[in-house]
Amino acid sequence: MASLYTEIDINAPKQRVWQILFQKDKWKYWNTFLFDCDSDVQFQQGQEVYLSLRRLPDEEETEFEPLITRVQPNVCLSWVSSIPGFRNEYVFELQEIGVGRTKYVHKTSYSGVLTRVFLPFIREDEQRGIKRMARELKRYVERS
Repeated sequence: MASLYTEIDINAPKQRVWQILFQKDKWKYWNTFLFDCDSDVQFQQGQEVYLSLRRLPDEEETEFEPLITRVQPNVCLSWVSSIPGFRNEYVFELQEIGVGRTKYVHKTSYSGVLTRVFLPFIREDEQRGIKRMARELKRYVERS
């Protein structure tokens, strides 16, 4: 299984970071990687949501409908998105690393027979995108 990973320390309590990460309808104010396409549908375990992503700031958005697989408030949000032969899982974790400090962890895992076909084309841009999102989350949380 192939995977991507990034982490960043944020000077704010886990609850504050979670509040901003979990409100997908507010992503437009800080997130240039992931976008909410249907603000009427909230993150709820077992629910499909309609999102899009932009790996590079100047590229077209790619729409997808992941299934929310885990919602653990103030700790973890994850989803799975797949097409025949290609599956990816996004995991967002928050870890308390001190008083008023949080480590934000973003992991993306890929599996399926088409991973060898798709991943070489998206790996580098996807890694840049998840790092950009981590920096933007940090900046937004620490300023608000």
